[in-house]
Amino acid sequence: MGITARGVGLLVAAVVLVGAGFRFAYPELTLLGAAAGAAVGYAALVAAWRPRLTVTRHADPDRVARGESASMTVTVRNSGRLRSANLLAEDRCGERTVPVPVLRLRPGRDTEVRYEVPTHRRGVVPVGPLRVTRRDPLGLVALARPYGAVVPVWVYPRIHPLTAVPTGAGRSLDGRVDGVPHGSITFDSLREYVVGDELRRVHWRTSARVGELMVRENVDTSLPRLVVLLDNRVAAHPQRVGGVAESFESACEAAASVVTAAHRADLPVVLLFVAAEVATPGREAGSGPALGPLDRLAAAELSDDDAVRAATTRLRQDRLGDTLIFLTGPGGRDELGHVGALRGAYPSVVVAVFGAAEPTPPGAAGLVVVDAADGAQFAAEWDGVRRW
Repeated sequence: MGITARGVGLLVAAVVLVGAGFRFAYPELTLLGAAAGAAVGYAALVAAWRPRLTVTRHADPDRVARGESASMTVTVRNSGRLRSANLLAEDRCGERTVPVPVLRLRPGRDTEVRYEVPTHRRGVVPVGPLRVTRRDPLGLVALARPYGAVVPVWVYPRIHPLTAVPTGAGRSLDGRVDGVPHGSITFDSLREYVVGDELRRVHWRTSARVGELMVRENVDTSLPRLVVLLDNRVAAHPQRVGGVAESFESACEAAASVVTAAHRADLPVVLLFVAAEVATPGREAGSGPALGPLDRLAAAELSDDDAVRAATTRLRQDRLGDTLIFLTGPGGRDELGHVGALRGAYPSVVVAVFGAAEPTPPGAAGLVVVDAADGAQFAAEWDGVRRW
């Protein structure tokens, strides 16, 4: 609860009048001071009344790519039965506020406002809560209360179409490692026939030799598995344009493009960050289902942690895939030695550096390094990258 400047002035006047009335024995001044104090007290009681409001929000849609349109519809309903709500309200949308008309909202009635959500930047735009301000008729006291929950609108990085995903590594049972564009079925072993097995899987030559029906067991040993490692360290993206690290935005676009292309090809892909991820607005840590890769990219922020060694050590131990794609900025070239050490665990390692003023020296850490100005250039060079 806050007292306005008018209320403060009237309260000071009340104290002065009451004091002067008692000091100089003027009952009229005392009466005026008491009336002024009573007016402030009445204003506080009026402002303290809590209206019964129901606030609902609907985002259309709640997940968009950067630059696409998204709108929010806010509905405020007066759930009370006796009094009209004479209020001032504004909704919070990111860094700006949107006025919501709720003056003289009758019981059982509702009001609706629709506005555009800014999507010019990647990120999670928190919408809400509704801030309702209750004032007395004299404007002496104002009380603001929040209504409704925070609803996030996810703004994804731009996704650039890729012609194909990188080739995987086919590991045969004899130890040979071959590059393969897609998964394939490889012979694994023989076993006895059981009811329900397909006859086309029967190995007739072995069956004739052992006197029993034997069927082939096949396994998929060459399905490409991709690991996308996004460098979200502040040190890797030192350059700022208007307070935004454009190299990091380009790296996020590249990561989103690779992940989307892999999903469309039905290939397993894992998205990892060098530094720890931050909690998203309106969502408590560990609550609800796990976020998808694009949601995590929308919420990705730069971190001061320098965890390159820890990230590469974890990748070496886990061996999560066959192709490692490391996306970083100009400041990340100093850490390519740690990434190069992963070539023994990952048959294919591709590094993309975004926003560098000068090209990366050839043969840096023995890796294939692609310099790209932004995500669009990375997508244009992707067909050549996947063949290396």
